Amino acid sequence: MIEIKGLSKSYNRGEIKAVENLNLEVKPGEIFGFLGPNGAGKTTTIKMMVGLLRPDQGSVSIKGFDIQKDPIEVKKRIGFVPDQPEVYEKLTGLEYLEFMADAYEVSRERRLERMQELLETFQMENAVFDLIQSYSHGMRQKIILIGTLLHDPEVIIMDEPMTGLDPKSSHALKEMMKEKCKEGKVMFFSTHVLEVAEKFCHRVGIINKGKLIALGTLEELQNQAQQKSSLENIFLELTKS
Repeated sequence: MIEIKGLSKSYNRGEIKAVENLNLEVKPGEIFGFLGPNGAGKTTTIKMMVGLLRPDQGSVSIKGFDIQKDPIEVKKRIGFVPDQPEVYEKLTGLEYLEFMADAYEVSRERRLERMQELLETFQMENAVFDLIQSYSHGMRQKIILIGTLLHDPEVIIMDEPMTGLDPKSSHALKEMMKEKCKEGKVMFFSTHVLEVAEKFCHRVGIINKGKLIALGTLEELQNQAQQKSSLENIFLELTKS
C-alpha cells in the first residue's frame, strides 16, 4: 500500500541530511506509527510522501502510483493531516468542508452524510457555521481532520494528529483509526505520545538523525533493544546518542 525506497532529502546544499536512504513498506489494514525526536526527519518524510517536498533521491509509491510521476492519482487516494492546522481563515467551517468535498469530487448526497457523521463525532455541529479565524487550535485541528476524512481515503497520513484535541475527540479519532484498518485501509502517523503508539500501532518505525534505526512490532523492538520494556524506554534507549 505504501512503499518507500531509498528516500533521501538534505538541506543547505547537502550539509544537513534530514532523511537518509529511508526504506519502508506499510501494508493494507495496518496502523503504523512513525516516531522520532524533534528534528529527526519525520515531517520531512511525510511531506515527501504527500508530494509537498521533492526528494533528492528515492521514491514513494502509494497503491502502486509514484508520488512524483502520478501525483494526482496518489492524492486521490490519500488523506493528509499536517503538523500545523493552517487553513483558510476567512471561510466558515462549512465552506471549507464544501471546498474539500468539491476537490475530491464527493457527491452531494455522500458529502452531506459524511459531514453530519464526522461533525457529530468531533462535536463541531454548532461551530461549523462560524469563521475559521474564530476557532481555537483544537477546533482547527478537528475541521482539518473532518475535511481529510470526507472522501474516505484508502491511505491516511497524519503528522501529530492528536495535538490540541480534547480527550473525547482524541478517543474518537483512535477508534476511527481502528475501524478504518478493519476495512483494509492504512493509517500512517507520527506522534510523540508513545503510549498511544504502543497501544494502537501494529508496527512502529523509529527515525533518528534522518535514519531509520528500528522497525517492527513492540515485541520485535524489545528483542532488538534486548529488554522487555515499554515502547517509551526502548525509544529512549535507541535514541540516546
